[in-house]
Amino acid sequence: MAQAPSPGPLVDSCEDERPRWDSKFQYLLSCIGFAVGLGNIWRFPYLCQTHGGGAFLIPYFIALVFEGIPLFHIELAIGQRLRRGSIGVWTAICPYLGGVGLGCFTVNLLVSLYYNTVLVWVLWYFLNSFQYPLPWSSCPLDLNRTGLVGECQGSSPVSYFWYRQTLNITADIEDSGTLQWRLVMCSAACWAVLYLCVIRGIETTGKAIYFTALFPYLVLTIFLIRGLTLPGAIEGLMYLFTPDMQILQNPRVWLDAATQIFFSLSLAFGGHIALASYNPPRNNCKKDAVTIALVNSLTSLYASITIFSVMGFKATNDYRQCLDSNILSLINEFDFPEQSIPRDDYPAVLMRLNTTQPDRVAQLPLKACCLKDFLDKSASGPGLAFIVFTEAILHMPGAPGWAVLFFGMLFTLGLSSMFGNMEGIITPLLDVGVLPKGVPKEALTGLACLASFLLATCFTLQSGSYWLEIFDNFAASLNLIIFAFLEVVGVIYVYGMRRFCDDIEWMTGRRPSLYWRLSWWAVSPMLLLGILLAYIVLLAQRPPSYKAWSPQHEQFPSREEKLYPGWVRVICMLLSFLPLLWVPAVALAQLLAQHRRRLKDTQPDTSMKPEEGRGC
Repeated sequence: MAQAPSPGPLVDSCEDERPRWDSKFQYLLSCIGFAVGLGNIWRFPYLCQTHGGGAFLIPYFIALVFEGIPLFHIELAIGQRLRRGSIGVWTAICPYLGGVGLGCFTVNLLVSLYYNTVLVWVLWYFLNSFQYPLPWSSCPLDLNRTGLVGECQGSSPVSYFWYRQTLNITADIEDSGTLQWRLVMCSAACWAVLYLCVIRGIETTGKAIYFTALFPYLVLTIFLIRGLTLPGAIEGLMYLFTPDMQILQNPRVWLDAATQIFFSLSLAFGGHIALASYNPPRNNCKKDAVTIALVNSLTSLYASITIFSVMGFKATNDYRQCLDSNILSLINEFDFPEQSIPRDDYPAVLMRLNTTQPDRVAQLPLKACCLKDFLDKSASGPGLAFIVFTEAILHMPGAPGWAVLFFGMLFTLGLSSMFGNMEGIITPLLDVGVLPKGVPKEALTGLACLASFLLATCFTLQSGSYWLEIFDNFAASLNLIIFAFLEVVGVIYVYGMRRFCDDIEWMTGRRPSLYWRLSWWAVSPMLLLGILLAYIVLLAQRPPSYKAWSPQHEQFPSREEKLYPGWVRVICMLLSFLPLLWVPAVALAQLLAQHRRRLKDTQPDTSMKPEEGRGC
C-alpha cells in the first residue's frame, strides 16, 4: 500500500487547540446555511422566468460544473489545510497575496451591513404579521379620519405599506430624510440576536444552525403543498419552466447564470474558508464541496417551484378579477341579468357586442385581461418578497398564518447566511491577533456587532433603500470576481498545482482527477476573466443611475430614472475599488519590509532560506 504524502510545511502544529465542529453534519449544515440565502428565494426564480424558463438551467449548470464547484473546492481545501481565516490563509500561501485576505474581509464586512438590513425589513413584516387583518390588506384612514389616504388609493395597500409605512422613502437620494426609529429598533434586535448566536463562534452557531438551516426547508415544503393545491399553480409552473432555447443566443443569459452561481455559493467572501478551518485536517473536502454545491442549486430549483406555484395562483386570481370587472361593466351597460355572463363566455360575448354595438363598447372602461401579462408581473429581490408574494398571501385563507411562516422562513434563511458572514469577519481578526491577551472572544464579537449596528444606521434613513441598492451593486460584484480570480491564480500558479494536489491527496486519500486539474488550471480562470470583462463592459455602457420614487406622480409609486449625483458616484467608485487596494498595498508593504531587512543585514552570507510556511 502506497504511503500517503506527509503533511507539507503549511500545517501549523499550534493549531491543535483550535475549536472543531461537533459533527460532520453540523459543518455541512453551516456551509449550506451560509450558501443558501435570500438569493435562492427571490433571485434564481426571477432569472429562470426572464431568461427562457427551463432553458436557463443549461448555462446555469454549465457554470456550476466548471466554475462554481471547482472554486468552492479550492476554498474548502485551503481553509481546512491551513486552519486559518482568509487573512491568515493568504499570508501563509504567499505574503504578497495577504491583501487578498484583507480585501475579502473588507467586502464581507460591507455585505454584512446591508444584508442584515434586509433582515430588519423581514423582522418588521414578521412582527406585523401577527395582526388580523394584515396591515397591508387595506388602505389606512387619512389624518382627518374622513376617508382613505389618497396616496394608498392611487396605488395599492401592499405598495403603500412597503414604500410609506415601512421605508417612508424619499423622492431623491440627496434627501436623506430622518431615521425611521421602528427600523432602528428592529436593527438593534437583529444584531442582538446575531450576537447571541455567534457569541462563542462555532460553539453557539453550530447549535443554532440546526434550526436556522432546516426550518426554511420545512416552510418551503408547507408552501409547496399548499401552493400546488391552489388554482393556477400549474399555469405558474408551466410559465416558469417552459424553455425558450433561442434566448440562449443572448450573452447576458450566460453572464447572469455565471454570476448567480458565483454569488449563490458565497465564493470569495472568506466565510467558507473560516468554516472549513474548524474541520479536522483529514477530511474529504472534495465530497463536501460537491455535496454543498448540489444542495444549494437544488434548493434554488425547489424554491422556484414553490414560489411560482403561489405566483400562478396570484396571477390567476388577478386575471379573474379583471374579467369580473369587465363582465360587470357589460352587465350594467347592456342590462344583462346578473351573473349571466360566465367567465368562459366573456370573449365570445365581447366579440359579438363589438360587432353589433361597437360605439357603446368603446366607451366602457374595459381592461385588457391576459393571464400571461399577470404572470409577467413577477419581481426580483425585495419586490418579490415585500410586494408580489405578500399580495399573493392576502388571497390565501388564513393569511396571517401564512405571512408568519413566510417571513419567519426568510428571517432564519438570512440569519444562517449571516453566521457565515460573521465567521468571515471574526475568525480572521482572531487569527491575526487583534484581540489583546486575556480579553475574551465574546468582547471582540460584541464590539464587531455593535460597530456594524452603528454603521448600518445609514440604511434606516428614509433614503436607506437607495444606499442599500448602491452597496448591493458596487460593494461586492466587481471585488468578488477579481478576488476569486486571484484565489485561483494564487493557489494554482503561485502556491503550485503539484503542492496543492499533494495536500488534497493527504487530506482526502485521493489525488484530484483530470477534471479538477483542468478546471483549476484553465477553465475556471478563463470563465472568471470572461465574467470580469463582460461586467466591466456592462458598467461602461451607461452611467450609474437609480430608480427614484416620485410621490408627485398621480399614481404612487411611480419610478423615475435618475443619474447619481457626483458625490454619490465617488462613493460608488470607492466601494468598487477600495477593497481591491489592499492587494497592491500589502504587496508593496512586503517589498519594502524585505528591502529594509536586506539593508539591515550586514553579514556577507546571502544564502538565506525562505521563511517556513511561505508559498512564494
